[in-house]
Amino acid sequence: MLTLKQLRDDKELAIKRLAKKGVDAAPVIAKIEELDDRRKAIQAELDNCLAEQNAAAKQIGALIGQGKKEEAEEKKRFVASLKARSGELSVEHQSVSNELQSQIVLLPNFPAEIVPEGKTAEDNLVVKLVESYTALPENPLPHWELARKYDIIDFDLGVKLTGAGFPVYKGKGARLQRALINYFLDCNTKAGYLEVEPPVMVNEASGFGTGQLPDKEGQMYHATADNYYLVPTAEVPVTNIYRDVILDEKDFPVKMTAYTPCFRREAGSYGKDVRGLNRLHQFDKVEIVQLSLPENSYEALDGMVAHVESIVKSLGLPYRILRLCGGDMSFTSALTYDFEVYSEAQKRWLEVSSVSNFESFQANRLKLRYRDGNKKINLAHTLNGSSLALPRIVAALLENFQTPEGIRIPETLVPYTGFDIIG
Repeated sequence: MLTLKQLRDDKELAIKRLAKKGVDAAPVIAKIEELDDRRKAIQAELDNCLAEQNAAAKQIGALIGQGKKEEAEEKKRFVASLKARSGELSVEHQSVSNELQSQIVLLPNFPAEIVPEGKTAEDNLVVKLVESYTALPENPLPHWELARKYDIIDFDLGVKLTGAGFPVYKGKGARLQRALINYFLDCNTKAGYLEVEPPVMVNEASGFGTGQLPDKEGQMYHATADNYYLVPTAEVPVTNIYRDVILDEKDFPVKMTAYTPCFRREAGSYGKDVRGLNRLHQFDKVEIVQLSLPENSYEALDGMVAHVESIVKSLGLPYRILRLCGGDMSFTSALTYDFEVYSEAQKRWLEVSSVSNFESFQANRLKLRYRDGNKKINLAHTLNGSSLALPRIVAALLENFQTPEGIRIPETLVPYTGFDIIG
């Protein structure tokens, strides 16, 4: 969530920055200014009213002591009227404050200066391309056909048990899933990330804290009886561990990693791009989260990008890194890098990770702060990244490493799978 200071110190700059994300912020900021001015005016009147009330209350005792009962009664009636007015002002102040808050949360985060201009994924900037293509059989099969051929993923059984987008992994397919999760977690913990195992259901406050609510409630599975949400990513519960927490400068950086199943409705998704593992309602993902001092957060982002790249590279897959344009960025992000691996069988790039710096946007919603050397309280910065999302990694491994004998397992994964080929 943006702060009032960010919006009011330079309104024109705020409007210009948000325009890069395709948002016409002018009417919302005008409404915010109007509500903020009204809130301040109500607060000033309330403060004056309370001050008068306290002064008059002190006078009542003196008047009674002087035997001036009528004047004392008159003063009591005056105090009663002030109390009534104070009550009205308090209610009005709360109402205006709530409306102000509801307007502020409509606005996305400012994009960083280096975010490219653009409206769609076609405008994203390729910042790195690493080609490591393998020789494939003639007419290579897409992963959904390979999964059926080797009986490792059953999409039809998933439809029977739940519905489309909930595959069942079997045999070596299930072991490959478990191997990737363990491998990714080991890579992250070796890099200094503390492993945590969070709940996979969160409350509304957690969804609001990381920006999924109220922006993405339509994409989240909602357990209405208890008002809990199934997590779309481990970022939500892990970052919320530090909701309403004040850290000290010496506590940074905070680095955490977690594996969770992730649940996304993916409403509106259809067509060839959702076949097989390309887009699921339930999938496995390992996440990394960092909390940083503001002055160090972009150095932390670079470190996270390098870390994710090292994992992708170790799998031997062709990949590229994109800097997302303003129109393709998430609501909460200030700067995002996407990792994509190439599917030779599908002839397309598959996104496997997003690494983002949210600056203070999430921290403001979370009330995640720190105390600096001068004992001043400031907002921290938050970052997160997929390290990695499994479905499209599995799709790329199956498709890019298929051979006439079977699917070759990358050397780095063999100690985790216990086998070197699926055949």
